[in-house]
Amino acid sequence: MPEPRVKLIAGVLYPSGESFDGFDWFAWTVEEVRAFWGVPEFVSGPVPFTKTDYYRGIAPNLSRRFVCFGGLFDAGGLPDWKRSAIAVEAKSRTPRIVNIDPGYVDGARLILASTKDHAHRVYLRDGIFAEVTMRFRFGKWVPFDYTFPDFASGAYDEFLSAARVSWLKR
Repeated sequence: MPEPRVKLIAGVLYPSGESFDGFDWFAWTVEEVRAFWGVPEFVSGPVPFTKTDYYRGIAPNLSRRFVCFGGLFDAGGLPDWKRSAIAVEAKSRTPRIVNIDPGYVDGARLILASTKDHAHRVYLRDGIFAEVTMRFRFGKWVPFDYTFPDFASGAYDEFLSAARVSWLKR
């Protein structure tokens, strides 16, 4: 059976606001990941990251943007995508100044990679877990009880729907 083909996406959490250091960490991150994921098909606008303070150690003001990459990818590449993202995060600064969450969208779901185990995550390999973060049902994105608050808020639904449409067209 062939491996499922999916749309590779990445959520990028980065310092925002002129008061930080004036460097465009989002643009830098996109350039870094292009080396192994290719040219972005489209990019979302910035969304202030305010639903949790989990990443407060990165910077006082954070935003998240998403990148959808051109073409389709084998779903089994998820652990490799996360390992590549970790390498870029480490390259950004010590401690890291960006957080990259690779995952994929298909017709039914958003899957994200994680290095953290939890009851709702499945171990893949090389220290990487997969999580079904959202599902597409009855024409809309639906969260689970464990879905991160910013995803559950609907703030990213437009981007996820565009990635899903791109997947459907292929």
